[in-house]
Amino acid sequence: MTYKIYLVEDDQNLNDILYSYLEKEGWNVKTFFDGKSAQREISDSPHLWILDIMLPDVDGFQLISEIKEFDSNVPVMFISARDADLDRIVGLEKGSDDYLAKPFSPRELVIRVHNLLKRVYPVEKDNKIFRIEDYIIDFKKRQVNKENGQIINLTSKEFDLLIYLINNLQQALSREQIINNVWGNDYFGSDRVVDDLVRRLRKKMTALKIETIYGHGYRMVE
Repeated sequence: MTYKIYLVEDDQNLNDILYSYLEKEGWNVKTFFDGKSAQREISDSPHLWILDIMLPDVDGFQLISEIKEFDSNVPVMFISARDADLDRIVGLEKGSDDYLAKPFSPRELVIRVHNLLKRVYPVEKDNKIFRIEDYIIDFKKRQVNKENGQIINLTSKEFDLLIYLINNLQQALSREQIINNVWGNDYFGSDRVVDDLVRRLRKKMTALKIETIYGHGYRMVE
């Protein structure tokens, strides 16, 4: 599968370097130097957005809000030279899937993109349809419907959590396990982000049976 990746970075030199590295991986890469140009292409629905936060017009935070409003499932990676901890937290709140602080190695970006694409578009699940309670989960489309046809709009992280819980039905999962499999091993921050994600998933899919294991984590049962 050839992934379509859109990169928004206003630094000409860095934009060119990252484009070169990403294209060498066989991905279909399109670059932008400002937020307004990227805004016009949101409806193209690429497989991944890589956004610089500091842009000359529309910043990365506004862009991710508009991207997620159009398609809540599309993954977004932030790159930034600003306050890493603050931007990481704000990015997570807005639905980002990864964050890379400048300066960074272009090779590290490539590795992170590979890992993110594997998490979001797992090949082994391309043709898998799963039914639980009154929900129909389409792994290929990353879409959840109720039996009556109603679409349940999940963010990328909410869907990743749902997949992980489904693949580990009946098993007790620690917060650390969930973080490693939903955010990745390089996640930096409080494990309470898991509680917030579970709360949001429970609110949207009320029929799911997600048990809280106090002092440990969670378990989904049928």
